[in-house]
Amino acid sequence: MLLTALFSALLTLGLSLLATAIAVFSPTVGLSLLATAIAVFSTTVYLHRAATHGALVLHPLALFAFKFATWLTTGIRPWEWVAVHRKHHRFSDVDGDPHSPYLAGFWQIQVGNVFWYAREARNSETVRAFAGDILAARTWLDRRVFAHGTIGVLLGLALLCWFLGPLRGLIAGAIHLFLYVFVLSSSVNGLCHSRHLIGYQNYPGQHVVTVFNNWLVAIFTAGEGFHQNHHWKQSLARFGHRWFEVDFGWWMIWILEKMKLVTKVVRFRPVYAR
Repeated sequence: MLLTALFSALLTLGLSLLATAIAVFSPTVGLSLLATAIAVFSTTVYLHRAATHGALVLHPLALFAFKFATWLTTGIRPWEWVAVHRKHHRFSDVDGDPHSPYLAGFWQIQVGNVFWYAREARNSETVRAFAGDILAARTWLDRRVFAHGTIGVLLGLALLCWFLGPLRGLIAGAIHLFLYVFVLSSSVNGLCHSRHLIGYQNYPGQHVVTVFNNWLVAIFTAGEGFHQNHHWKQSLARFGHRWFEVDFGWWMIWILEKMKLVTKVVRFRPVYAR
């Protein structure tokens, strides 16, 4: 634990210094990276670990903050994301998987993951079957505000234009869109499910033989790249299982828990394959 914390702290410091330097010399790039970081943490902590798998329970204030951030930076409807991801786990890399490179081909998912996701998210039967609990728990804000993702994205873009000016704001929005949609999200479903055996496995011989951990993807997706760990035990709040597997999403959960903004965190000490 101490070694993991030290390694994480040093890596965080290095990335923070790099981000600060980028923000100072290029506010356009800096704000686009900030928007992407907000989207990434909202995706992994709220959409994935909390809403989809119930690995933690968010305090109402934290829940609202994550919903608003998701709406502003991605436009994702939470019940659709949850449904598509749960179906992915039910049919991982077999017929029925909404976005498997084993079925569709690596480049189809690595480049076009968003289109495969959108097709399944529009399937009302999928949403009802796999996210009925999320649909039933929707609030007035969910139905009247957060269901309108386009409005959220346009508001986020308007804020970037207000801070940076119209042209730079549009450029920052484009950078964020490219990074989140076509690089980071797609790499989790592409590289971490690749036939090319990119990455490594902590749990070979399990039912997750088609899934891999990718350290580089994990660093830039707040732990999502430790994908085989997650498929092995989906309900765990922590995706990084070894000392060098830095899971920034887990550290955010840990901080929020200390602030009493997160409860019922599912913990487990895995015995990984050496």
